[in-house]
Amino acid sequence: MTFRPSLCAALAALALVLAGCSGGAEDSARRSAGPVSPAFVRLLDEADKAMAQGALADAGRKLDEARSLSPESPDLWLAIARLRLRGGEHLTALEAADRALALGPNHPPALLLRALIVRDAHGAADALIWFEAARKAEPANPDILAEYAATLGDSGQAGAMLKMVRALAEIAPDDPRVPYLQAVLAARGGEYTIARSLLARSEMVDRGVPAALLLDAVISLEEGNADSAAETLETLAARQPANTRVRELLARALLAGGRDSELIRRFSAEAALTEASPYLLMLVARAYERSGDRAAAAPLLARAYGPMRGLPVVLAVRDGLPTPTAGVRRALLAGNGGNARAQTEALRRQFPASVDVASLSGDASLGAGDPQAALTAYALASEVRRPWPLTRKAVWTFDRSGNHEAAELLLMRQIAGETDTASALVALAERQAARGDWVRAAVLLDHAMMLGSGHDPALLRLRLRVARELGKAEDTARFAALLAEVQPRRLSPR
Repeated sequence: MTFRPSLCAALAALALVLAGCSGGAEDSARRSAGPVSPAFVRLLDEADKAMAQGALADAGRKLDEARSLSPESPDLWLAIARLRLRGGEHLTALEAADRALALGPNHPPALLLRALIVRDAHGAADALIWFEAARKAEPANPDILAEYAATLGDSGQAGAMLKMVRALAEIAPDDPRVPYLQAVLAARGGEYTIARSLLARSEMVDRGVPAALLLDAVISLEEGNADSAAETLETLAARQPANTRVRELLARALLAGGRDSELIRRFSAEAALTEASPYLLMLVARAYERSGDRAAAAPLLARAYGPMRGLPVVLAVRDGLPTPTAGVRRALLAGNGGNARAQTEALRRQFPASVDVASLSGDASLGAGDPQAALTAYALASEVRRPWPLTRKAVWTFDRSGNHEAAELLLMRQIAGETDTASALVALAERQAARGDWVRAAVLLDHAMMLGSGHDPALLRLRLRVARELGKAEDTARFAALLAEVQPRRLSPR
């Protein structure tokens, strides 16, 4: 897949699912909002190359030179935004992106970057207006169409996504994002054979694109090829050790493939952690049960089928975590909130514009018993990106502070922006059920199941209760049967 060199590093820094740059000769010409000198273009190209090689200081010097030649160029400020993103200066990168947009209100690359930042910070729904503005500014830009299509899909608009993919195919029929996005649509529609064929045409699995690897594994699981899915997920888990969804899918693939001992060896220690999800607990418990170890399975089942848990936990220290994150987690796990806070305060002095540090600071403040400071830090981090784990902590903190309305509003905005976050859907469904709004709870839970969470025993238990409260006999029988299917026999240690 090819992105313009002027956007490539920024897209990578924003962790796009379709990241990956392979600019060819035809992409070397920089699209500018106005006339610029050849020397200016050369300096921006050299800065791009320096950033790609990790030479950020050299890139900064090149951009300083370029700024002296054309300080009002949107391309200059886009390059500055990319450099700041690469250097972890997220908040000042946002300022540079705003400057680029102010200088070029109709400059397609500036509009696209703003759309991507809004998507990260506020979700897919809020970003759509920016993607539409970028498309109107340059209707035949493949990058804009591809990202617009992906964002429409993330916001639950499958029909509009298909229309945008067709537009992309018309102007760039050989773009690998065309069959990839078509594969995503086919998989969401349950057409896994078609999805497999389209994904193969994209060649993105061979290139190791993470989103394509994940889609490949999901298709393999649905087709009954558990060993193939496990192999793919092993590769992806090694690259993304903190990705909970990938690890849980790997555990599911191992269980589906009858590799019980391997599942136990790989995930039993993780299942012992407080942070383990009911789904992972159930998977490990079933592996123990099939291995004949009732004593090991019983306590895991008790936790998996116990009440849903809303309390935040301190996440474990995993291999591959950044050193500062690991240090703060160790302090919090040891109950030393003051030390964790001192670490993050030192980091904030060193990296005041980093949203990663702001988020970590919020965690430390929460662990030290200061929810208001935690909310301030989380709000700062969410100016650039607002992933579900961050929102979940902010929701809990609002609830703890007694501001339940703010907590629910934030949760609803999260779901509106990311319609495919199953755990967020379940969290909101719990709130609706608590107030007796069984119809809305049913809609939320059904959507979560459609996304692939139908094996989660906690979700099924709540959905069964909703069916009973609504007096739906047929649904009650169906969800009781589904729960019985995923729920092993109740065990007690011998």
